[in-house]
Amino acid sequence: MKYLLTIGLISLGTISISAQTKKPAPVKKTAPVKTTAAATAGSTAIVLKNMADSASYAIGVNIAQSMKKDLGDLNTTVLLNAMKSTFDGKAPLMNDEVSEKIMMAYSEKVKENQSAATIKEGKDFLEKNKTAAGVKATASGLQYVVLKEGAGEKPTAADTVICHYKGALLNGTEFDNSYDRGEPLTIPVSGVIKGWTEGLQLMSKGSKYKFFIPYDLGYGLRGAPPTIPGGSTLVFEVELLDVKKGK
Repeated sequence: MKYLLTIGLISLGTISISAQTKKPAPVKKTAPVKTTAAATAGSTAIVLKNMADSASYAIGVNIAQSMKKDLGDLNTTVLLNAMKSTFDGKAPLMNDEVSEKIMMAYSEKVKENQSAATIKEGKDFLEKNKTAAGVKATASGLQYVVLKEGAGEKPTAADTVICHYKGALLNGTEFDNSYDRGEPLTIPVSGVIKGWTEGLQLMSKGSKYKFFIPYDLGYGLRGAPPTIPGGSTLVFEVELLDVKKGK
């Protein structure tokens, strides 16, 4: 299923350069003419003398635009110094393992800041919702309502389930619906978001539950673009049709 499977780090963008050529009309051979293009960066004039220069400039702009959009307020002086040192073959101040941990931690911080309003909306909703009639909550923060209680067996994390479902955001925007497709979902209990993995094991075969899933048990700070924003609390109705026991 498109939205239930769990889905790393920030992409810096992809640059593609395409060229078309056609056979030129015969002309008299002349001495090559040197052409230049100039771009101004602050008070520094950048002269693009050849294709390598132009490609270097285009790549630099592409990377900077992506990082400015996705990575927040970086220290550009440190960033440029690190890049120059690396191109010059100098040893980095930190090894690959430390660098990766720092980038991941910073990425999560940026995503959390970007999703702050959505996260707050979800937390406020869940705080109020947990006192509503019929709502139960687990230690993880998952909330649910029993719409219909079945009498069959309960699945384990090792099992596969067949179920119908529909999922929506807090504002009611529906992002997935197996009923509309006319085909139930067959999926391992351990192969879905955390809120589903926990919730399915509460259900007996034949049950229908409504789940309110906090963002950290759903798609986290990443979300599932473009339909599910990062930090979103999700609402699912799930009907457990059958359980296939795992080995």
